[in-house]
Amino acid sequence: MPDTVTREDADGVATLTLLRPGLTHASRADLLAAVRDVAADDSVRAVLLTGTGRAFCVGQDLGEHLAEMQGGAEAPLSVVEREYNPLVLALAGLRVPVVVGINGACAGAGLGLALAGDLRVAAAGAKFTTAFTGIGLSSDSALASRLVHSVGGSRAAELLLLPEPFLAETAAEWGLVHRVVAPEQVLPEAQALAARLAAGPTAAYRAVKTVLATAATDSLEETLALEGRLQTEVGQSADHREAVEAFMEKRAPRFTGR
Repeated sequence: MPDTVTREDADGVATLTLLRPGLTHASRADLLAAVRDVAADDSVRAVLLTGTGRAFCVGQDLGEHLAEMQGGAEAPLSVVEREYNPLVLALAGLRVPVVVGINGACAGAGLGLALAGDLRVAAAGAKFTTAFTGIGLSSDSALASRLVHSVGGSRAAELLLLPEPFLAETAAEWGLVHRVVAPEQVLPEAQALAARLAAGPTAAYRAVKTVLATAATDSLEETLALEGRLQTEVGQSADHREAVEAFMEKRAPRFTGR
């Protein structure tokens, strides 16, 4: 296994754990490979992305970045197009639900990765920041877009132009985080949430993610057309039939992901 990212599978949940808070060439490559492997694995019905120690992910490893600048690298930030963009696209494009367990500090591209997931559980008191303009950079990892859609253009501008830290509790008030729990409960809570999703109607979740991906930009007619097509497809799934039969029989449905 890489020494930057680990993968553990249990009961349909693939848990990807970042072992280092700063993103390097190696960790980005390893995480991208892990996400692509998960995407190709039909046994995976939910993904949990988390970190270790006191930080979830603080974005670019500035030590590596500085060494490249001092070494005369022609375009050290071309990594945005070559490495960050494919990673965010792969993570956001997973067809199964993605839970993010934010165990600690979450900054810069780390916040972008967190917002590429579907549901977020954060440690109480964990610090968040956009970070980019604080080091003289514009945003990457689709952070501007995610923030505009999550908190509105006005607050997004403030967060990006004035990258002041804010706590998990505030992130929850703004809708960036779904649950805030004690630090030692982040992993168990996120695991329970991922397990619940892995035991659910996988095809329906896939369809919901498809609609959500374009709901903010599609016209009403486009959204209705997409919903109609997806509803027809999901309506033919075994899970839908099982859920209807379970409802009529007054019992809990047993979803199989088919």
